[in-house]
Amino acid sequence: MSNMSALALIGVLSILCQWGAWRLKIPAILPLLLVGLAIGPGLGWLDPDAVFGDLLFPIVSLSVAIILFEGALTLRFDEIRGHGRMVTNLVSIGMVITWLMIAVAAYYLIGFGWEMAALFGALVVVTGPTVIMPMLRSVRPLARLGNILRWEGIIIDPIGALLAVLVYEFIIANQGAGISHAMQAFATTLGVGFALGFASGKLLGQALKFSIFPHYLKNVATVAVVLGVFALSNALQHESGLLTVTVMGMVMANMRGLDLDDILEFKETLSVLLISGLFILLAARLNADAFSSLGMPAVLLLVIIIFVVRPVSVWVSSIGTQTTFKEKILLSWIAPRGIVAAAVSALFALKMQEAGWEQADVLVPLVFLVILSTVVLQSLTAKPLAHFLTLREPPPRGFLIFGANPPARQIAKALKEHNFPVLLADTNWEHVKLARMENLPVYFGNPTSEHAENNMDLNGIGQVLILSPYRQLNPVVAMHFMDWFDEDKIFALQNSEHDAPARNQLPEVFRKRLKLFGKGVSFSKLSSLSFQGAQVKTTALTESFHYDDYQERYGNRALPLFALDERGVCHLFSADQTFTPAAGWQIVALISPEQEKKPDQASA
Repeated sequence: MSNMSALALIGVLSILCQWGAWRLKIPAILPLLLVGLAIGPGLGWLDPDAVFGDLLFPIVSLSVAIILFEGALTLRFDEIRGHGRMVTNLVSIGMVITWLMIAVAAYYLIGFGWEMAALFGALVVVTGPTVIMPMLRSVRPLARLGNILRWEGIIIDPIGALLAVLVYEFIIANQGAGISHAMQAFATTLGVGFALGFASGKLLGQALKFSIFPHYLKNVATVAVVLGVFALSNALQHESGLLTVTVMGMVMANMRGLDLDDILEFKETLSVLLISGLFILLAARLNADAFSSLGMPAVLLLVIIIFVVRPVSVWVSSIGTQTTFKEKILLSWIAPRGIVAAAVSALFALKMQEAGWEQADVLVPLVFLVILSTVVLQSLTAKPLAHFLTLREPPPRGFLIFGANPPARQIAKALKEHNFPVLLADTNWEHVKLARMENLPVYFGNPTSEHAENNMDLNGIGQVLILSPYRQLNPVVAMHFMDWFDEDKIFALQNSEHDAPARNQLPEVFRKRLKLFGKGVSFSKLSSLSFQGAQVKTTALTESFHYDDYQERYGNRALPLFALDERGVCHLFSADQTFTPAAGWQIVALISPEQEKKPDQASA
């Protein structure tokens, strides 16, 4: 296979793996690693060393630098303190316990030296949001447990990476040198890493804060500066670059007044591309006998990691918290390893092989074995375990409503009165403030942002109603949540653009969602009814008062919103509805006061 064909194959397979993981709702790391193993040692289609030659090491190094910087940008110190004692303990005491216990087990079972054992232990302490989030969507643990696992993954991602980098730096500094020289080299590495990382983070943060770069250059300039600082740090002190970019990201993440939303979105997209290609590349480098050569000691090590180390970490971290016995069991079982472990382990293995370290070639297959085993095993068993322990949320029946304007608040209150969970999201502070005064759960901000993904609680939410006037943002919200929920769970109001010329129309996949509350119901119409004093009313259907009677009584004087059947299931009225309300159902509609009086006046 030619070099061009190999590069094209990696790109195509990367996207296919990401798409397949999205469709199957599994961590993307699993298909990426499996495909890499298949086209590399399995079928022999790809030999990364032959394709990239001497460029392989620089490509992996720069990719890992960007991945670590992107992860560090998400570490805000105030968030560590703001998510409960259990999370704080898991990412501090629990991480240290995990690291030390795995290092000891690897030393005795695998035969690693203490340096290699400590590095392996540091690499596999990290779970990470990219493997936790898809699993949580499938398992649906109780909200409290879901938040613990989610925030543990988000916070430990950069902290675990920093630990692995520090351990690696100490090992390299200590190689072939006396203890005094080793400590001096390690101290120099720390000094360069923290000083240069802090200074470059502050300078880049200030440049972004005061718009030194034009908007269209901001993201690219950030990547260029990160790579430049990485190279400069390595030139100043051997192997200090990874520590520098990690510290740099942490400094920028905690700068006041620095808006990182655009940077994070771009870096996340870039990281997805780099990670996808990198994982296929690294898995393809493994020898065909890499896993089988690990033997029974690796299996025993895996058993200890899953069944001993994680439970001990959870039980110790739960001391002084309100975590129940059942909750500890589920927390002990869900700890899949992820992106940082795979990417960083491959880079360290390459560097240590070049430096002549024995057993460095065992590091990557052993880490990959831990990743594959934990992801596969826990993905298959976490849901039935949570069900057995009665720690699963019921099937989602709630509504995320984009828009906190008056009609949206009326509809949200009606749903809430009928015991449906609701969450309103809006970028208008006045609407958000009024919703809070009406005791409605609300998120202030763009619901498609990374901040929303990390902070917006969607437990119990299964459908999205787009009730906002923001014509440019509405399609973005719809497309975003199609990745979270099924397409038929996204509903939006019609607008005046459906008859516009083709070049001005919205995407077809969104226009198919423009059917909420029936044909011709737009935000303008809904707002007009609300402004005229229309109120949401509930009417029960009986054996003597059918839906036909309801329609005859009100005709076009009421706008039906949703119907509740005898089981309490909510059916939304729409342009293509397939249900017919029957006796025992309740109709919830928006009715104008003066229109509501007419039947009474007629009967009088």
